[in-house]
Amino acid sequence: MAVEIQPLLKPSRLRRRGGLWGECLAEFLGTFVLIAFGCGVVAMAVAALPGSGRTSGPTTFFLGAGDWLLITWGWAMAVVFGVYVAGGVSGAHINPAVTLAFAVRRKFPWPKVLPYWISQLVGAFAGAALVYAVYHDAINTFDDAMKGPKTNGHTLASFSIFGTFPAPYFHGGIWGPLIDQIVGTAFLVMLVVALIDLRNTAVKANLGPLLIGFAVAAIGMSFGANAGYAINPARDLGPRLFTWAAGWQDLAMPGTLSGAFSNYFWIPIVGPLIGGVIGVLIYDLFIGDVLHIRAQEEIPPEPGRTRPATTADEE
Repeated sequence: MAVEIQPLLKPSRLRRRGGLWGECLAEFLGTFVLIAFGCGVVAMAVAALPGSGRTSGPTTFFLGAGDWLLITWGWAMAVVFGVYVAGGVSGAHINPAVTLAFAVRRKFPWPKVLPYWISQLVGAFAGAALVYAVYHDAINTFDDAMKGPKTNGHTLASFSIFGTFPAPYFHGGIWGPLIDQIVGTAFLVMLVVALIDLRNTAVKANLGPLLIGFAVAAIGMSFGANAGYAINPARDLGPRLFTWAAGWQDLAMPGTLSGAFSNYFWIPIVGPLIGGVIGVLIYDLFIGDVLHIRAQEEIPPEPGRTRPATTADEE
């Protein structure tokens, strides 16, 4: 039974939140949820589980490929609930790459793009701050116990709780990680627009957020190790800015570790923005245009597709 919920604020104050301002608040909160649970699961895997005695040592994590599943499914659930939280108000882009792709090919108003981007970035920053507030003791204990290169007392492993960086086999090159981010985000946006396309086999019964989370899990399992599968400029830049302010210094901004990589910060921004546009264009070229022409020419669906009900007169 539906229950009427009284607003917290007076109606006169609520009116201003009925438009773009309300959408920005939703994007902020949705992205906040995304980062709180996403970075939170990495903090669990990297620092909290080892530090609480639940692994074989205080710095022991990722003993096998299966451990990566904790990260991928954690981020998947973070996306699911971020979309559920914000979807009814803003559409829950919670990703600047999605916002840009929707502006290019889904008639999302261009004047809203920058406000959405800012809201997503601030939400990501706030989510990272919450994770650090909850886990800073575990993170500091982990960094103290770790051996090897440190930046202001922090390690690359603890930075990985918040931000992304390229795998060593790229040898500091930019093209491998950049292509990885383009490809991963292209898949993300292509799958998102497929799942919400009512002309196609769109998800029913409000299960869209869950299937979008599955898409993120699939990308993490298939493409995650190359560069941490940021596939979202706000997801990387917001926590990166926070960690820079919290003491990770050059590891965070400009994203430099001597002998490994340098000035990396722009790749998880530019790559996803490019990839998102490519993803929606590929979907529209191969699928969307076909669905459009079939609808215009009233071509029936292929066998196996659900067909609309017809009456005897129509037949």
